[in-house]
Amino acid sequence: LMISILERDDMVEAMLWYLGALFLLFLICTSIGIQLVLKGVFRPLHRLLDWLHCIQPGKEVPPLDNPTKIREFRQLSDAALDMGNRSYKAYEEQKQFIENASHELQTPLAIVRGKVELLAESEGMTEQQMEQLDEIYATLGRAVKLNKSLLLLSRIENGQYTEMEDVSVDEILDELLPDLMDIYEHKQVRLIRKREEQPFIIRCNHSLAQILVSNLVKNSLLHNREGGELHIVTTASSLIIKNSGEHPLDGEKLFRRFYRGIDGKKDSTGLGLAIAREIVELHGGRIIAKSDDNKTQFIVTLPSKSKQEEGDSDEVHTHSGRASRRKS
Repeated sequence: LMISILERDDMVEAMLWYLGALFLLFLICTSIGIQLVLKGVFRPLHRLLDWLHCIQPGKEVPPLDNPTKIREFRQLSDAALDMGNRSYKAYEEQKQFIENASHELQTPLAIVRGKVELLAESEGMTEQQMEQLDEIYATLGRAVKLNKSLLLLSRIENGQYTEMEDVSVDEILDELLPDLMDIYEHKQVRLIRKREEQPFIIRCNHSLAQILVSNLVKNSLLHNREGGELHIVTTASSLIIKNSGEHPLDGEKLFRRFYRGIDGKKDSTGLGLAIAREIVELHGGRIIAKSDDNKTQFIVTLPSKSKQEEGDSDEVHTHSGRASRRKS
């Protein structure tokens, strides 16, 4: 009797272990099967997501090859393709409209300025009339600058400057500073230039880099006091421009469009710093303004060439073995 009971207990225990192992095996096989099924089902969705990542503003929509028997994914692919084509069409229309509007505005403004110049050279003009013509001519000049600035800002926002190259900020400063100091020579500003041994080289569009540096230096000269100082310091990863202003400025409002400080310079369009911020943010950098003791300091940090190369090498090392990489 005792032997029979022991054999029965061993048999029950063995059956429990076999049932547990069978249930675990069934669970593992079910999970693997579900994963394989889901992977096959959602493969069209992953192809669609990869295709969406390839879409870039200003470039034609790439073809979408995503065959599937699932009706919902076919509808989603068709809707995404239609959305991409409509976005590209709207982008091209907006780009063409901005260029046409700018061109059509430039022509009448140039004609009016020419007429004003001819009228100013005519005989019999009184001093009061000459003053009024001078104000009209200055207003037209500001309108021309404003038109060009708005066009440039729209092109930057639309991502039309796609050509990148290694640009030396120090070389741009060496080219621009003599001419700018001559233009603002009447203010008797003393230039203090400092640089490190390693130049500040960035990966950027060359034209935009020139506009960025020019706008910042012009702003610092325009809003500098008579006989003030202009400090320009370049490091391996930043550009620092500091001037001697007459009034404290609000660093948060400086980069707003059409914002003017307390002095309210007539020559300013209020878009120079806004354009500078758009250029810096376009290239993944940062620009800040500090005001202390009536001195305004601009600090521009952009990814330098060495940091970009380190980031690229780290990404290649991390993702080695993959067939394709997507860098951001």
